[in-house]
Amino acid sequence: MRCSKSRYDPGGGGINVARVAQALGEKACAVFPAGGLTGGQIIGLLAEASIPMAVVAIEGPTRESFTVNETETGNQYRFVLPGPSLTESAQRQCLTRLSEATSDGSFVVASGSLPPGVPPGFLNEVARLCSLRGLRLVVDTSGAGLSNLSEPVYLLKPSVRELREFTGLPLDSDDEQAAAAEDIVMQGRAEIVVVSKAAAGVLLVSADGVVRIPAVPVPPGSGVGAGDALVAGIVVGLTQGLPVVEAVRYGMAAGAAMLLTPGTEVCKKPDVERLYRSFSAVSAEV
Repeated sequence: MRCSKSRYDPGGGGINVARVAQALGEKACAVFPAGGLTGGQIIGLLAEASIPMAVVAIEGPTRESFTVNETETGNQYRFVLPGPSLTESAQRQCLTRLSEATSDGSFVVASGSLPPGVPPGFLNEVARLCSLRGLRLVVDTSGAGLSNLSEPVYLLKPSVRELREFTGLPLDSDDEQAAAAEDIVMQGRAEIVVVSKAAAGVLLVSADGVVRIPAVPVPPGSGVGAGDALVAGIVVGLTQGLPVVEAVRYGMAAGAAMLLTPGTEVCKKPDVERLYRSFSAVSAEV
């Protein structure tokens, strides 16, 4: 099976968020563990892109995941390999690096699944660190990391599947999904919940109520990193003083713009701005 030319991009949830934030004109520091040849390659690619980073050195090689685009059918196949197990020492170092990296920040984004060896409640430690530092924590995770999240956070960004995991409910209808997100807000577990529904748009839930925002129509393309771009765009919008609804729309524009770039390439700011302006013709249902 012969393939065309490949490309390499640094990836992983938090790294993707940092890359998109920089593409949109904001400074972000990627905090992550790295080891082996692949870890060195990620560090080199981030340095080449001038993205600030705080790295925790580990013994095992950083996982390498890859995406194959079948050009004749347009199908995309994603291969996500298992990562190395993180020791307790490495986990402590990650928290230390995070504390150091946020000395002048206002938002922390915890994105991606927990690596092997990390206890399910690890994100609660991140939440407590952010609370002590007066930082707003945005969480975009799944599996054990999400289901064991008990500390309050500023913004929670689950997909419908992840919201089902978090609540343990089937949530078959839009109204049920909105009600589940409202319960999370009323319980004080998150100030804002943004439920991503792919082509169906998003549900934005806060103390102000529920806002349904339709997706931005774009041609089919590679959706790798689109969810991370959504989160990055929301945080960039909030950092720049946009109201929450507008920040979510800006994030949706960033996620949609990822479909306009090949493979795992980061979105372009002109595309994001153009797609964001298109929301002026789209009404949101409150």
